[in-house]
Amino acid sequence: MFRKSSLPALTTALLLTAAASVPLHSQQSNPPAPSPLLVPGEEKHLRNVRQLTAGGQNAEAYFSADDKLLSFQHQGDGVPCDQIYIIPVDTPDGKPATPKLISTGKGRTTCSYVFPLGDRMLFSSTHAASPECPPKPDYSHGYVWPIYSTYKIYTSKLDGRDLRLLTDAPGYNAEATITRDGKKIAFTSTRNGDLDIYTMDADGRHVKQLTHELGYDGGPFWSYDGKKIVYRAEHPKTPQEIADYKALYAQGLIRPGNLEIWVMDADGSNKHQVTHNGAANFAPFFLPDGKRIIFASNMNDPKNGRDFDLYVINLDGTGLERITYYPDFDSFPMFTSDGKRLVWASNRNGKQPHETNIFIADWVD
Repeated sequence: MFRKSSLPALTTALLLTAAASVPLHSQQSNPPAPSPLLVPGEEKHLRNVRQLTAGGQNAEAYFSADDKLLSFQHQGDGVPCDQIYIIPVDTPDGKPATPKLISTGKGRTTCSYVFPLGDRMLFSSTHAASPECPPKPDYSHGYVWPIYSTYKIYTSKLDGRDLRLLTDAPGYNAEATITRDGKKIAFTSTRNGDLDIYTMDADGRHVKQLTHELGYDGGPFWSYDGKKIVYRAEHPKTPQEIADYKALYAQGLIRPGNLEIWVMDADGSNKHQVTHNGAANFAPFFLPDGKRIIFASNMNDPKNGRDFDLYVINLDGTGLERITYYPDFDSFPMFTSDGKRLVWASNRNGKQPHETNIFIADWVD
């Protein structure tokens, strides 16, 4: 789930998505005209772009460890709030595959990953509390995100059977990701009264809190070697910011302000801030070399905050480079194990307002 600063209306799974759900698209009044899959400026790093889904809102697509499968969340006709699906990356005829439902079809889900052995799926869901979609946030407070305390973390087989609960702690438990060796899970939780990042063993044991700063720490992703975690954070500093954060948090809400990208060691040590642009930065992911991060940001749209693009940056905050230039939403990037292909979610080529789809491209470094 993901969320952001003052994005008038991204979509439904962007940041608290990203774990909690970041809006995936900007508001449009008329159906958009089909657009090219690659726009000027993107050819430097992206080639042979393919669209893998069509229709609705599709986001947070993540490769299995062998790079053959993609798990993602979808909502659209007949699917009122995000559910987890899986598709093969490549098909014999080269055409997009029909997505297969993995989650229960009830409640709302987010953040799914295939375990490295390829036998189970990891995701979060609210279905145990209610089969209905959880209520939308109260926007009388302005642009806020809900922190659904009914989110719990589960695993299941790839056909949806054998559903197992990993977290039974009270409060919000979501945004879970797993190391490539399948031994450790990082996730975001409110179990200690604030939004912090935790780790646990793959079976749910040995939970450890990694962040303790007041504010939102979330969306953790592991480096390929499992030694570091990249995440997004917003820490209120002034008395007014702190009071606003605490008042909203008490109502199960947060107001996304300026989310910055951070990195820490796997044990929570050596935290350092990577971005310092005051924009809405989220969905960070390590490049396989472990020296760079790809992430989404609206830093080049300070007026409206609707245009999100992908950027690459070194771990020390140097070497910022823009990757996508589509004038709307691009986010949720992830590389294959060898770094040769990139998958991400985008509003490009949508046939209906707010349509967000999954795209894959060859990566040229």
